[in-house]
Amino acid sequence: MDNLFLLIFILFIIGVLMFDLLCVGRGHHVVSIKEASVWTVVWVTLALGFFLFLRFDGHLVHGIDSFEELWAVTAKYNLNYKYDGMSLEEAEASGLAFESAISQYQHGMSIDFLSGYLIEETLSIDNLFVMLMLLIGFGVRKQDYKSVLFWGILGAIILRFAFIFLGSTLIQKFNWILLVFGVYLAYMGIKMFFKKEEENVNTDPRDHKLVKFLSKHFNVYPRYVNGRFFIRDRKHKLFVTPLLVVVMTIEFTDLIFAFDSIPAIFSVTCDPYVVFFSNIFAIIGLRSMFFMLAGAVDKFCYLKQGVAVLLLFVGAKLLLHHWLDQIGFSSVHSLYIILGIITLSIVLSLLFPKKKTEVIN
Repeated sequence: MDNLFLLIFILFIIGVLMFDLLCVGRGHHVVSIKEASVWTVVWVTLALGFFLFLRFDGHLVHGIDSFEELWAVTAKYNLNYKYDGMSLEEAEASGLAFESAISQYQHGMSIDFLSGYLIEETLSIDNLFVMLMLLIGFGVRKQDYKSVLFWGILGAIILRFAFIFLGSTLIQKFNWILLVFGVYLAYMGIKMFFKKEEENVNTDPRDHKLVKFLSKHFNVYPRYVNGRFFIRDRKHKLFVTPLLVVVMTIEFTDLIFAFDSIPAIFSVTCDPYVVFFSNIFAIIGLRSMFFMLAGAVDKFCYLKQGVAVLLLFVGAKLLLHHWLDQIGFSSVHSLYIILGIITLSIVLSLLFPKKKTEVIN
């Protein structure tokens, strides 16, 4: 049942993306702020709609129809959901109705999805900067941005799918990996918080290791050709265009960022389906937000510090998860803290804007 649901979900996401690419503003065109705003609202609305689906019908994801199946899922993914303050075993012993137990499970599942969605959106801020740097650095025409980001994100979906479910399998076999994730995220948070601004100077994207590798092993055409990814010369020799190099670079870069964001979401839940759902809604929403916020994102000068604090929080949560479970720290508490960190960093950015020469690049 869960595999069927996952397939339907992926087909739905690809269908909406294809509709956007082929039907909305056909061809290569410059995406306006209005179009980007509309699609941002669409994706946020779909994410919230999926949150409501999980809240009231989340049991359909794993096909849970009995206490035995509920117990199997919660045990498999180490889900510490409470049922009126009781563990699942205590709830069964007290005669709690299955409908009440499944309602509590769906509540926890939906909160985990929303928390993961917010974490991924926040940690993707740096990704937005890098995408903009790559597109500008490679001299990509603005009318080609949309198709480049479409194929880049479609590839990212496949890579993240493999990363998430492989990570989940390893966690189920070697639970101590969560501690490794925790140390890594805490380290990255501290490093990012104290990172000096001058260390963020943009480098030439053409110096990217992947770009150099592709140039050595493939025939790369010396210029762009009307938004095409492949071209044959007069001798019918096949070349890849610089546009395809940009797409592959974006996919590779997204995978690097996934090493931060995916372990961070595993601090919220070890259910790979919820991690995948929250990841996909966030990175696809980031695509439309890119066009809407690319020119204004540097105004939120304290977001990087907010991201650093968020990484430190989720790292600490992974390291202390056994103790936090004992004191009753729930998914709702995590959601409140995540919202608080994001809101505070935005408010501070608006109240205390840095001078233009001091803004983080």
